[in-house]
Order: sequence, then C-alpha cells, then structure tokens
Amino acid sequence: MRRRLSWSSVVLTLAAASAAAMLASCAGAATSGGQGGNAGSSTSKITPTINWPTPSPITNSTPLGSTQLDATANVPGSFVYNPPAGTVLDAGAQTLTVVFTPSNPAAYNTAQASVSLTVNSATPASPDAYVYVSASSTSNSNAVETYAFAAASDGTLTPVSGSPFVSTGGLQTTNGKYLFGTDGTYLYSYSTTADGSFQQAASINAQQFNTQINGGTPCGGPDILFFDQIGDTLYDLDFYSDCANNAYQSFRVDNSTGGMSYVGVTSTTTPIFDVGLRFLGNNQFAYGASCYHLIAQIFGFARNSDGSLTSLGNPFLHPPIPAAPAGEFFCPFLTATDSSNHVAVALQPIDASSLQSVGPYQLATYTADGSGNLSTLSTNSTMPAASVTNTSGSSLTSLSMSPTGQLLAVAGSGGLQVFHFNGASPITSYTALLTTEQVDQVFWDNKNHLYALSQSAGKLFVFTVTATSNIEAPQSPYNITSPAALVVLPE
Repeated sequence: MRRRLSWSSVVLTLAAASAAAMLASCAGAATSGGQGGNAGSSTSKITPTINWPTPSPITNSTPLGSTQLDATANVPGSFVYNPPAGTVLDAGAQTLTVVFTPSNPAAYNTAQASVSLTVNSATPASPDAYVYVSASSTSNSNAVETYAFAAASDGTLTPVSGSPFVSTGGLQTTNGKYLFGTDGTYLYSYSTTADGSFQQAASINAQQFNTQINGGTPCGGPDILFFDQIGDTLYDLDFYSDCANNAYQSFRVDNSTGGMSYVGVTSTTTPIFDVGLRFLGNNQFAYGASCYHLIAQIFGFARNSDGSLTSLGNPFLHPPIPAAPAGEFFCPFLTATDSSNHVAVALQPIDASSLQSVGPYQLATYTADGSGNLSTLSTNSTMPAASVTNTSGSSLTSLSMSPTGQLLAVAGSGGLQVFHFNGASPITSYTALLTTEQVDQVFWDNKNHLYALSQSAGKLFVFTVTATSNIEAPQSPYNITSPAALVVLPE
C-alpha cells in the first residue's frame, strides 16, 4: 500500500533539501580561496543620472523658481533644492545644489548635483554712473562695440539692456551729457538715455581743418579727446595737423543737439605735444607734460572766451623742474589738476650718460598763479615714487585726479595705486598696488568709485576709494574681450 504524503511533509522535505544545498554551497566557498564570493547575492543598486542645465543669469531681485530649479532624472523620484524656491540671492556667483530621492529606493541610490548661477545686481533706479568700454567689433572691422554698464552704490556693474552697442567711433570722453569719440578723421557725439543706452547725435570732419599735402589730402587727424571744466568745448590732440607737428583743435559743443562747430587750432605746433591737457578748476589754464626725444617740457595754454587755446610762454612755459640726484635729470610725462590751481606732474629719473631710466616715476606738485605760471616746492626727497613703474622698462599710462581733488590715481604697466594729493604740499603715499595687472586708463565718478581698464588683460576693475578706505567692488574685475577705451558718465 502506497503511503500518502501530507502537504506539510512535502514542505518540510523541500526545506531540508534547500538547507542541505546551502550548506554545501557555503562549504564550497570556504575551500575555494574566495572565488565566487558574490554568488547568490542580490544585484547592486543603480545611481540615477541627473540632468541640470546651467541656468541663465538673474538679477538679485529675482526669487529662485522653476526656471532655475529645473533638474530632471532618468527615473521617477523627488528633488530637494538648496537654496529652495522663493529664495532671493545676493549678487555674485552662487552655487545651487539638489538631492534626488528615487521612488524605488530598493533599486536606486539617492543622487546629488550642483550648478553655478550668476546673480547680477538689479539696475538701480538712479545708478551712480554709467560706464562704457569700447572694444573692437567681432563682426565688423569698421565698427566699434561698446559695452555699457550701470554702476550701483557698491560699485557692482550691471549690463545696460541692448549692450554692446555698435558705433563708428570709439568713445573717449564725455561732457556730462553727451559721449564723444573719434575714428581718426571724424569726431562723433552720442546722446544718452535715462537707462544708459546711446545713439549718434552728430559728427564733424576734424581732419578737414588740417594742412593739406599734394593732391589736397589733409594731414593727420584727431586722436586724444578731452574737455574743459565746464563741458562747453571739446579739444583734440591732432597728430600732424600741419603735416609735420601736432596741435590742439577746439570745437564748440551745442548742448541741446550735441552738434560740434570748429573754433580753431593752436598756433604753436610741435611733436612735443603728444598728451591730452588738463584744465585747472578755474577753467582758465590747461597743462600737459612730455619728454619727446628727452626734451623735458611742462607746457600750458590759456583758454580764450571762445574756447580756443593760446600757448603760455614763448612758445613753452618752462617752469622749474626739481633737481635730480647727481648725474641724472627728470623727464616729465602727464599731468592732472585739482579743483583749485594745483597740477600734479609725473617725473621719470633719467641717467644723464646712458639716457636710460634709473628708477620709478616720482610725483611732483605745482601751483599756478593768476597768469598761469607754475611754481613748485617739490624736491627729489619729498616726491613719492610710483610703484606702478618700479620694474625695469615699466611705463606710466595715466594720472587721474578725484573730483574732490584729494586723491590721485596713478596707473602704469605695473598696476594701479592711489596717493593723497595735498595741494601745494608734497603728495603722500596712500594705497598699495590695487592690482598688479597693467592698467591703461582710469576714471573716477562722483561717488568715490575708481574704474581701471587693462587692455592687455581684458579686464575692467572697480574700486571704492575714499581718503580713509579702499576696497575692490563686488564681482570686480569684469572680463571684456579686446577693450580699447573707457569712459565714465557720472550721474
């Protein structure tokens, strides 16, 4: 008679067989030198893939939302962002992170990701200044691209809508209302709007007033542009206006239209004129300094009622230059003026035998009398040295006086620094080098901001500088491709 097995007996029998098989497997593994140690283990969990494109820049008044917090994964799950939606971030470079928890944690690991977000300062309702940097056009060799920025109270720059703007002439100066530039033949004026954008207002052929060579072609053309203190007259350093020497042309500006009308040109012409002039606070006299072919000259002009210029001296002013150490002489280059009657002049020590530079530029101060004549109390021992020209072969590129007349910015191939300007008393040291990148142009606005352009580095630096403190602005420096010129329009 065949015995019938109950279901419980079957289960017990199968269980016993399974246990025996497992014991055999373990015994085999123990004697196999570690081979097959994962046999019988479950499959490893998978880490999901997160896709999170880098978000476009926002302003610091924009709360985070789905436009920025838009990560996706290749499996179902949930995202937790840090910072969360609704957060308003400070201006600057920020990092966003996310933790992804999969819906099936048994099969998938949690995952993390991060992206960078640029947060720009919101354009202030009334910026401290508009800042313009002209650069070579990437698409049109005959045009100039100008990058426009609005400067906030902390010096942070926000691009103006529509920037960069395309123009014919690169910007160089402003009279506080219009922007002005040149292409080497024409002078251009540009009107600005409340939001910092600009468009051409007028132009004039400045070259046509020069001496003409055979065939009737005028010589030279406008190069360096600058204004008087009140913004009524535009001046240009015109190279080879008489086909041999340089001169300064004068143009009256119509402040209602931006139109320019020719006034005249200086009767004195010389290659020694190779820098722009700086006007005293009284707007009566302007000065420049140059050392063309090691001919040391500090020259001056009187401004006539129509805006034209008449040379002081016969033809040069010939003010006294401080005595240099034995075997040396000083070569002057560039000037800056305060709101009164004082002139800062940079002096380079030159070895009288080798005619080579023997040290950094030193800074002298001069005082103008009622006739425009200059005198100085500066001596070799009281003139501070400019660290921006400390290295061999280094050059000076710019002197710029702050609107208060108390600070003098000095730029060169070795960087940028600021000195205390003390009227007729000696100039005194203030800051260390604010940057060691070569700086080619500097401008102040009326709110203690100092803007410095490095053409070689392709950078625009912004500093907040007062008589007692100095700090680099947030997000400075700004990268700009192939910058050529800087103009600041104070508000």
